[in-house]
Amino acid sequence: MKTTEVTIRIDSEMERQLDRAARMSGQSQSSFVREALRRQLALDQLTDLRCLIKPFAGARGYLTDEDVFRDIS
Repeated sequence: MKTTEVTIRIDSEMERQLDRAARMSGQSQSSFVREALRRQLALDQLTDLRCLIKPFAGARGYLTDEDVFRDIS
């Protein structure tokens, strides 16, 4: 897989937090940030999909997460 380098700027407190979290997870800072970005992009995609299906779900009576959980549990 071809990779691309991205540069970000973070303040010193965030750098300390990143360093500690990466060390505690046994990952490099790059791996830690890559995984965090991957998770955030997945959450964003899920949010986008929820917005797309919301009108269809509402038309069928699914107005809350509890409505969905009630029917699939």
